[in-house]
Amino acid sequence: MTKESDMDSRSGKFAGDSPFEIAQRWLSEAEQTEPNDPNAIALSTVDAEGLPNVRMVLLKDIEADGFVFYTNYGSAKAAEIEAAGKAAFVMHWKSLRRQVRVRGLVEKEDGSQADDYFASRSLKSRLGAWASKQSQPLSSRGALMAEVAKVTATKGTNPPRPPFWGGFRIRPLEVEFWADGEFRLHDRFVWRRAALDADWTVTRLNP
Repeated sequence: MTKESDMDSRSGKFAGDSPFEIAQRWLSEAEQTEPNDPNAIALSTVDAEGLPNVRMVLLKDIEADGFVFYTNYGSAKAAEIEAAGKAAFVMHWKSLRRQVRVRGLVEKEDGSQADDYFASRSLKSRLGAWASKQSQPLSSRGALMAEVAKVTATKGTNPPRPPFWGGFRIRPLEVEFWADGEFRLHDRFVWRRAALDADWTVTRLNP
């Protein structure tokens, strides 16, 4: 259920019964116009001192109640996510002049869904996942390639998903949709809920 706190009815690009429906439609449209990686998101976390970190990752699934991406669980982003239990991201498409901002709680996706996604990746990407100690110091590119060769020899042509690699699901408490407007009078609608089992409230924001 949603509650419209804005007197204007949402229509056109902003129409939809859930923020996930709208986000998926916008992503599908971006796939037709963006030259590269339309599913790229700038993922934001904070470290133990509260200092923000941000990096680009690829969003792999928009579900009925969450956004899923995959990474090495030994990475800096994974450590910060697990410590805080929260994350945010923005997805921006220059070709559409739109963006989606998401803030929410995070849970691991470490089961069969992660297995299936890992198996769908190219062999070199799967071997690379085994070889990389993500975010850790690396002496040289040659050392990394030597580790890839070692993993290739030991893991074969169908390596399983590493125990240190899997997904995270962001279950949002807030999703904002932004579309460019003339003279910087942009259109913004934010979906908010107080808890994951609460109803959404939709509000139009000033640009």
